[in-house]
Amino acid sequence: MPHRHNKTSAIVLLLTGLVIGLCVHRWGVTHAQAADAKPAPAAGIDELVTLRADVARLKSIATDQSHTMADVAYHFTNLWFAGKAENWPLAQFYSDELRSHLRWAVRVIPMRKDRDGRDVDLTAILAALEQSSLKDLSDSVKARDPQRFAAAYNAQMQNCMACHRAAGKEYLTLHVPDRPDAGIVDFAPAPGAK
Repeated sequence: MPHRHNKTSAIVLLLTGLVIGLCVHRWGVTHAQAADAKPAPAAGIDELVTLRADVARLKSIATDQSHTMADVAYHFTNLWFAGKAENWPLAQFYSDELRSHLRWAVRVIPMRKDRDGRDVDLTAILAALEQSSLKDLSDSVKARDPQRFAAAYNAQMQNCMACHRAAGKEYLTLHVPDRPDAGIVDFAPAPGAK
């Protein structure tokens, strides 16, 4: 019997030791994970300083809205000549580029202040144009309708100037262009083009 009692005691002690060992091990792992989750103070500050410097550098080299609007003017002007020449594939290209570059301009400055310091939401203005005059202009190109195209082009031009006025830039007036901005582009439809 004494032998059996010693064997049972040894098993109990072994199991108790095992449970205590697992608890200690688990406590150590939990605390080690918690310590690993905390960033080292010096590394965190250095990363923040580096990040701020990178953001400042990127802001200093990022394009401004005037550059993107120069691209808009280029595509809008050439769209007129492609449509007047009834080169509808080229007109579609310029129509798509016009929309793309307007979106880019609004990403650069989505909100402007007018002369009185009020917010002018350029994102909302563009969204409205995309559902109205820009859509009509694109649809006129797809329809290959010269009269509809001329009317839609003029309507879009008026809406461009309305946006300029809303942003306090009423001095940016537009007119139907008298010459293309791309002197190298032949606006005549390619032979056999549809």
